[in-house]
Amino acid sequence: MNTNSQRAAVLVLLALLMTATRLHLPATLTHFGPVPDASWAVFFLGGFYLRGWTRWAFPLLMVLAVAVDYVVISGQGMNFWAHYCTSAAYWFLVPAYFALWAGGLLVRRFHASHGGQHGRVLAVTVVSLFASVVVCHLLSQGSFYWLSSDVVPNPTVAGWWKNYSDWFLPYLRVAAIYVGLAVIAHVGVDQLARLGHQKASR
Repeated sequence: MNTNSQRAAVLVLLALLMTATRLHLPATLTHFGPVPDASWAVFFLGGFYLRGWTRWAFPLLMVLAVAVDYVVISGQGMNFWAHYCTSAAYWFLVPAYFALWAGGLLVRRFHASHGGQHGRVLAVTVVSLFASVVVCHLLSQGSFYWLSSDVVPNPTVAGWWKNYSDWFLPYLRVAAIYVGLAVIAHVGVDQLARLGHQKASR
């Protein structure tokens, strides 16, 4: 992203993607459904495309995520603050989502210095996405498991690990699908831009 207009366009697209897919969440706020929630991928991609705007773009998307959750829960006739998903663990979504954002920042930094080495950039993207999902899931799922006594009255390490491992791959798969589609779109736009420059220089 070289211009503010390009960053603004990406920010709008990411906000629309998160809103559209997060609004599909049912009352239980499960991450999966006919249209999986793209929030994890949105924050990872935000770190990559909006690195220079992190100070306000990340908080803006975070507020949007909470606002969408409020609309979904309230729309079901439930008290937002009384819902089991908005326990003290809910606020761990801030560092959890920032872990994804940081993963995108890392890829962007590597891309800036090794832009021509597409294979290495892709490898760094895969590793960074995996690592950031590990941390995000650890913070979001772990905090929910250990702090939501109404839902998990007798937490154990074995129970936490089973819950973590059961849900890790589905979350990783959804994030990887959205990020993979973004990579394809990025490469396609980049190729079109190069062809346009070549034609203009003739």
